[in-house]
Amino acid sequence: MNQAWLFNQGENYQSYKMLGARPRISPEGEPGYSFAVWAPHASSVSVVGDFNGWDPSSDSLIPYGTTGIWTGFVPGAVMWQRYKYAVRTASGRVTLKADPFARHAETRPSTASILYDGDHDYEWGDGEYMANRPDVQDIGPLNIYEVHLGSWRRYGDGHVKNYRDIAPELASYCLDMGYNAVELMPVMEYPLDASWGYQVTGYFAATSRYGTPADLKFLIDTLHQAGLRVILDWVPSHFPKDDFALARFDGQPLFEDPDSRRGEHGDWGTLVFNYGLAEVQSFLLSSAWFWLDEFHADGLRVDAVSSMLYLDFGRPDAVPNDEGSFLHLEAIDFLKSMNAIIREHFPHAIMAAEESTPYPEVTTPVSKGGLGFTHKWNMGWMNDTLSYMEHDYYARGKAHEKLSFSMMYAFSERFILPFSHDEVVHGKKSLLGRMPGDDWRRFASLRACYMYQMSHPGAKLNFMGNEYAPYLEWRYYEELEWFMLEYPLHRAMHGFVRELNHFYLEHKALWEVDDSWEGFLWLDADDRERSVYSYARRALHEEQLILVLLNMTPASYEQYPLRVPYEGRYHLLLNSDDPLYGGSAYQDLDVGRVFLSEDLILKLPVPPLAGMYLLYEGEQEKEA
Repeated sequence: MNQAWLFNQGENYQSYKMLGARPRISPEGEPGYSFAVWAPHASSVSVVGDFNGWDPSSDSLIPYGTTGIWTGFVPGAVMWQRYKYAVRTASGRVTLKADPFARHAETRPSTASILYDGDHDYEWGDGEYMANRPDVQDIGPLNIYEVHLGSWRRYGDGHVKNYRDIAPELASYCLDMGYNAVELMPVMEYPLDASWGYQVTGYFAATSRYGTPADLKFLIDTLHQAGLRVILDWVPSHFPKDDFALARFDGQPLFEDPDSRRGEHGDWGTLVFNYGLAEVQSFLLSSAWFWLDEFHADGLRVDAVSSMLYLDFGRPDAVPNDEGSFLHLEAIDFLKSMNAIIREHFPHAIMAAEESTPYPEVTTPVSKGGLGFTHKWNMGWMNDTLSYMEHDYYARGKAHEKLSFSMMYAFSERFILPFSHDEVVHGKKSLLGRMPGDDWRRFASLRACYMYQMSHPGAKLNFMGNEYAPYLEWRYYEELEWFMLEYPLHRAMHGFVRELNHFYLEHKALWEVDDSWEGFLWLDADDRERSVYSYARRALHEEQLILVLLNMTPASYEQYPLRVPYEGRYHLLLNSDDPLYGGSAYQDLDVGRVFLSEDLILKLPVPPLAGMYLLYEGEQEKEA
């Protein structure tokens, strides 16, 4: 079937194999590059570049039927040469446009596309990993480390590191710290560092800030060979207005919705895709497919899904759809189509929606009426948790439900619990900075917060740097403050997060039954007077049961009466108050200590501002 026709129908999921620039041999045996670009409103298109002195009159493209696609071949063009399209609009204006399907691009502030052979640039070594990837429904525990490559580690002179140099460091660090997945903030080409990659201009080009596409493949390959999943941040929700890129590509709105009330994000200064246009659907679907297929990504975190679902998201002048609601029906249909296609062809793929509204069934399969994502970021949980933690300790009782309320909806979607980059920028403070009190209380409170996150149903995500509790917010333009590990409290926090991460991965009770009440049991959700929460997590068939107790104030209790589900022995597995982690060592509560219940009550010494995990070991007689 004609690939151009499929593109026009919105059904070409690999249109990057047809459009863009690709190395070819002409029928006469001349090597060069073929070019194809979609510009249906243009009066003429030519390709300009290093191969023709950037002369718009040298290499004109010709229309491919009535598809709106212009094609041509440039003999002698070679890999690494720069190029753009000279697009003459209906009004006669000529603009130089980067290739929407370019595989490589110049590093900002330069904006030209670069000829590249992405089909023969890298030999993968992750075959065993790829062959053994399970269906996304069976992936087990998911503990994600979110990374901005430009500020995780840098060279000694302050310059950003190459993908290849980052690769072994990142793989080793994540394995040591107990993460089993890495989420990379956008690595698709973008012009503005301060956007962190969320204003994409190259939907098929790995950003050249850190090297070539082959270098990014090396990074992903290295992470895979270490057993780590790789999730890529992907932005189909909006794109920048830069004149060299997608905006008014052929002199008229093309990729963007022509109605500014639907086609612009005023708050972000960006444009919104025209999701109802078949060719835009092919473009975006192809981009998602490209990163999953060509770069072996294990999934995509889809940015700003909320802004796609509603016509009035950030748009006070929005007009309702034909049905009278503000649902963006074309965008919803696109998301459903995309997720259904990816589910069919990439059953291993994580498709995580950053979505913060009550929109229902985000993670319900498309076949059952849902949007078809595999996961949804639990923004409500994140907001409530951090709001609670910001309360003064003895005022937390007034906000008690902020930590317990999430269980009212915990199983309505398949959630990821994020402490992401968005929570440690723009004056929000670092996570440590949100905790009240002196240093001891702040560190203790943050440890208890992490104990809560790791024991709450849902996959986990933590942004880089959070693991050592920096005082300052994240700054994208410089390396993380790794020197903070020289200080005892930060080093202790780092060690605590490492221990907690590994504990989570190793104990099925904390993750095996995340989707129903079968895996969760409140012991006491209502002790607001003492701001103590207690619950149990169960593994499948109750093979393992872990008690969780969280004391969210600096008060301590010599014999806290904890009601338990079974009579017997309870073994202390983890205590955030351990002096190894910077705790107070209240009553020398060492790991391994055993407590016996009596009449289904455990009388526990409870440290100040601490979390405790205890393992049920079965019924036994009390020791003499």
